[in-house]
Amino acid sequence: MSSPGTTPTAPVGPATLLQVSPLLPGLEQALAERHHTVRLHELPDPDRFLHERGGDVVAAVTSARFGVGDALMDALPRLGAIVHFGVGHETTDVVRARARGIDVSNTPDVLTDCVADLAVGALIDVMRRMSAADRYVRAGGWGAAPFPLASRVSGKRVGVLGLGRIGRAVARRLEGFGVEVSYCSRVPVPGVAYRRLPTAEALAKACDALVVTVAGGAGTEGLVSAEVLEALGPEGHLVNVARGSVVDESALVAAVETGRIAGAALDVFADEPNVPRALLDSDRVVLLPHIASATRETREAMGDLVLRNVERFMTEGVLLTPVPGSAH
Repeated sequence: MSSPGTTPTAPVGPATLLQVSPLLPGLEQALAERHHTVRLHELPDPDRFLHERGGDVVAAVTSARFGVGDALMDALPRLGAIVHFGVGHETTDVVRARARGIDVSNTPDVLTDCVADLAVGALIDVMRRMSAADRYVRAGGWGAAPFPLASRVSGKRVGVLGLGRIGRAVARRLEGFGVEVSYCSRVPVPGVAYRRLPTAEALAKACDALVVTVAGGAGTEGLVSAEVLEALGPEGHLVNVARGSVVDESALVAAVETGRIAGAALDVFADEPNVPRALLDSDRVVLLPHIASATRETREAMGDLVLRNVERFMTEGVLLTPVPGSAH
């Protein structure tokens, strides 16, 4: 790829929208119909395009999984906006982008309800062992012996690690179960009555279950450490709908294998789609293929918000939902 500030070898062409990764078919079609769009991931020689036409690109659309890496950013001297399909943006160095004068957006709010729904569903599943019970019936075990007793959800103490939009939505849903909600975040969240604990370890120690909804990125990598899992204890359950990087996966595997936690429900992993064999083999772990926002309604709303961000930037030079601190 080109170095920072490299002038393209060809004359500047039409303002180009660069699609970095696969997106929803409907969104791809809309982008192609409205803008001069190049799908970088489909090109036979992406580096050649970047060298020859990188100077034409004024905006990039990507997914939360892929982002826009430093080298790609440097190959696009006219880049003014990076639009993410997804609420996460840790795969793009937002600080670096801002230093380059590049605004960054994501798709907040529209996926909050679906992620919160799944988080609560996963909590119920792992504590009541619903998926395990389903497998038990299908394998013919019911005729041989009753299914082992599980843990109730109502009235338990649940900690929410990261009380942002999704965390608050999870907490509101749990109130209907008579759950005692506590949380941990960098700063107190105004307008909530939940108890705030100063650290993830303190939160885990005070709870029967820990639901992880904190943002991903370098600042939260390994936040759910071996010490946090130890504090959660052999009767405790973990739910992660955030990012796989937030949980020390090797520590989690060890905790599951040795019974130092009761179970886990995981929608995200450190090296997706690869899941450690120990987790695959454990009947006390609920495994989901990163589907927290994967409903037709939510994905359509996310695609619509991406499109509106692109339209606003292309016509007015600003983004509709800029990541906090990333806009001019």
